[in-house]
Amino acid sequence: MVDPVVIADIVAAIAPQRGQRVVEIGPGLSAITQPLTAVLGELCVIELDRDLAQRLSLKPHLHVIQGDVLRVDFSALAREWPLKPEALDSASQASAAQRLRVVGNLPYNISTPILFHLLDHVEHIEDQHFMLQQEVVERMVAPVGDTHYSRLSVMLQWRYDMEWVLKVGEQSFDPPPRVQSAVVRMKPLAQPPVVELARFSALVQAAFSQRRKLLRHALLPWLLAQGWAGDFDFKRRAQEVSVQEYVALSLELPPKA
Repeated sequence: MVDPVVIADIVAAIAPQRGQRVVEIGPGLSAITQPLTAVLGELCVIELDRDLAQRLSLKPHLHVIQGDVLRVDFSALAREWPLKPEALDSASQASAAQRLRVVGNLPYNISTPILFHLLDHVEHIEDQHFMLQQEVVERMVAPVGDTHYSRLSVMLQWRYDMEWVLKVGEQSFDPPPRVQSAVVRMKPLAQPPVVELARFSALVQAAFSQRRKLLRHALLPWLLAQGWAGDFDFKRRAQEVSVQEYVALSLELPPKA
């Protein structure tokens, strides 16, 4: 990213405060790494590329994790903070009880797996600000009934308050990508519905497995196989059912034998 105005807008949206625990996924050439570090005093970055990671590790206020973000235990990372005590001042060390703030320009090809990976660690996360392919962001924030409403919409909106922050055109990058990008803010809900995540995920996946067909063809057989015997309107398609309805349906599932 090379557009200083967009970089400033993204950093302003994140609104970092000194001493907060911020993790950046995919810092690359440090477009937002530098302005974030200038405010925070310490920043943790996760970089897959070995050469870039080595270069970043030379900066004293960065803690660099070189590797696949899908293998990073964010819960452990939150417990192990501060990462470089010698780089912090007294103001920074006042953040001992804070959760992680996660930011980054997510790789388009694995953005969805990263979002689901972070879902496993959501109790240790304060908020997330990501730049992704615009099409993905549209799915993330889509309301029920929208053409972009999908499994991703349901799984994320069950647990997060989602907000479209800004659109980023291809001219903001060098070289320019062939896709439009957007920035999204994800804040974990303070009191989310309590569900058994694996079964809830399986239920939503079954519903959207044949999204053009009525739910009696896709979801009903799955529910019956689980021993469900409730009442539900299956004369709808998956995108016509709200997040709250999917949650309620999952809570009606009988316990596994």
